[in-house]
Amino acid sequence: MYGEVGGTGVDRDGIDETHYRGWVDWAKANDLKLDFNATCFSHPKAESGFTLSHYDAAVRGFWLEHVKRCRAISAWIGRELGSTCLHDLWVPDGSKEAPADRWERRRRLRDSLDEIYAASYRPAEMKDAVESKLFGIGSEAFVVGSYDFYLGYAQARGMMICLDMGHFHPTESIADKVSSLLPFFDGLLIHVSRGVRWDSDHVVILDDAVRALMEEVVRADALGRVHFSLDFFDASLNRVGAWVIGARAAQQALLLALLEPGERLKEAEERGNAFARLALMESLKTMPFGAVWDRYCAAMEVPAGLEWMQEVADYEAKVTSRRDEARG
Repeated sequence: MYGEVGGTGVDRDGIDETHYRGWVDWAKANDLKLDFNATCFSHPKAESGFTLSHYDAAVRGFWLEHVKRCRAISAWIGRELGSTCLHDLWVPDGSKEAPADRWERRRRLRDSLDEIYAASYRPAEMKDAVESKLFGIGSEAFVVGSYDFYLGYAQARGMMICLDMGHFHPTESIADKVSSLLPFFDGLLIHVSRGVRWDSDHVVILDDAVRALMEEVVRADALGRVHFSLDFFDASLNRVGAWVIGARAAQQALLLALLEPGERLKEAEERGNAFARLALMESLKTMPFGAVWDRYCAAMEVPAGLEWMQEVADYEAKVTSRRDEARG
């Protein structure tokens, strides 16, 4: 989707490394690393609502080729940047009304995935993850790649599963899944997002769900096994401002989890002292977290508090507004 094809008309089944050279050069220049993903939506061949589970072999073949190429590009990015590139796969396949045959669609998706993942790459170059969704617009009644489907597939194939915080029921705890899955998976990919009713990608804020997630990962001593990706957007806000709000919220939640007196909490729990455990948890709510955050920002030489808002405003005046004028 973000390939630089230069107006050549290259479709998604024709992309290769050359179309992402600009991204890699930019990452090298800024000492950054990149992840990558196939984009099986926003395309004429996805208008039916089905891609890798499509009945038409030609349509299915188009998407198979696209994902295969994306995995190869991911491995190339990993080699170029000297850091494992995560390739996450989500497809929108599903229907608004209840289907007559759920099995056939899921069989086709399983077989498509097996064909895609037949090619192996070095873990140092790239790692694969598969991502589920509860429902979406146009797939309210049936999602081929449900959580149960991908959980079974990932475990059977020795792959990583991706948990998107906006892809489950609003009352379902993603944090609780961490300790349930870690005993059986080498690693997890978590899309830090915010679901609001049916919309899954609101700007991340420092809410209970994000705090609980980070607490579970830290308490499980799993920071080396869990990959975090920020997965949100909001066209109604300044994009740079939204990005900073979401990134800082995720970092703040992680900092709060790291500041917990973990050993004291576990010791109280092991002794069966529920009173001490609750007292400790409650006392944490009034601890001076803000002062620690400000000190961290100072150490990283970035604005603390709301000072960064002026930088976003300056950028909007100098850069973003000129883009809008050029489009006009």
